[in-house]
Amino acid sequence: MSDAKNGRNIILLGLVSLLNDISSEIIQPLLPLFIASLGGGTLAVGLIGGISEGLPSLIKLISGCWSDRIGRRLPLVVGGYALSALGKILLAAAGSWLAVFLAKSLERCGKGLRSGPRDAMISESAAPGGRGRGFGLHRAMDSAGAVIGSLLAYSLWQMGFSYSSIFLVAGALALLALLPFAKVKESYSAPKCDYSWRLSQLPPDLLNFLAIACLFALGNFSYMFFILRAQGILSGSQAAASAILLYALFNLTYALLALPAGIWSDRIGRKRILALGYGLFALTALGFATVSSQAGLVMLFALYGLVYALVDGSERAFVSDLSPPGLRGSALGLYSGALGLAAIASSLLAGAIWELWGQQATFIFGAGAAGMAAVGLMRWRERSGMQT
Repeated sequence: MSDAKNGRNIILLGLVSLLNDISSEIIQPLLPLFIASLGGGTLAVGLIGGISEGLPSLIKLISGCWSDRIGRRLPLVVGGYALSALGKILLAAAGSWLAVFLAKSLERCGKGLRSGPRDAMISESAAPGGRGRGFGLHRAMDSAGAVIGSLLAYSLWQMGFSYSSIFLVAGALALLALLPFAKVKESYSAPKCDYSWRLSQLPPDLLNFLAIACLFALGNFSYMFFILRAQGILSGSQAAASAILLYALFNLTYALLALPAGIWSDRIGRKRILALGYGLFALTALGFATVSSQAGLVMLFALYGLVYALVDGSERAFVSDLSPPGLRGSALGLYSGALGLAAIASSLLAGAIWELWGQQATFIFGAGAAGMAAVGLMRWRERSGMQT
């Protein structure tokens, strides 16, 4: 495939993610409020936030390896986005927090199906020295959709739309996101792999990094706790709307900085960028533990967006750097799967800590895990001697 077609693939996949994230982020800031309206407490929020991320983890692992085995990425990516659209439409019919859990889990299973193969397509469609730029561009378009979706959620909420009506709008946009796939080209070029699920086949550096990334993920619990924290500090009839706008600020910061952060990681190394991101999250979580004003929330949600800009794309690019070409889909699937399992523990622990010891303790827990991950990353030396 020519370089021009490779670059077009990244842009088209970014367009799919932009449209899909408009859809997703219409739902995301309203979801914890919807769960609360159905009688679900913070344990229900933790269960839905954790399981809906963790349940797809095995699918992420399997789909990445599956795409390596069959020598095709595209069918799994398209199928994953289609399954997510179905889950969003079913969410509009939910009448209990348990129904929300089931619909949300289905939606996230679609993400699990597509994530590893899609990230492998991005990696294979980027120049070897420009993977950070490629992932940064994709993350920027993805989070630009998140900004638009958050603002649409705010607008629809202010116009008096019901939760069900808003979720139906999101489902329709998720179906629209499938259209760009008509022009996406298959990217697989390595020989089909015969990966037999033995961790010994994966490079030690990759496994070491996955352990550190999972430690960070243990502290990086669901965004829904950040929204609940903001709503608890804000007051008045506009508390819910203000929380949605703060979430939009998070996504705006992420969208603006994701591409520069990806380019920066190409130039100065992934480890430096990730250590900075992990450390900054620890400080941000401590800020959420102590914040008491709206101005403080504005600053913290912006910092939260910066953390994601530094970490999200750079982790994927680092996994790609550390993976053999024939196992890249498997490695990215393993990365997504491992972090998904960590998300189960993270959000369930966060919900339990919130119930037992209060809001502040939840964010102190997150800060501690992220701080240890930052220290572990800075002290780690790769065996391969790569400039990462």
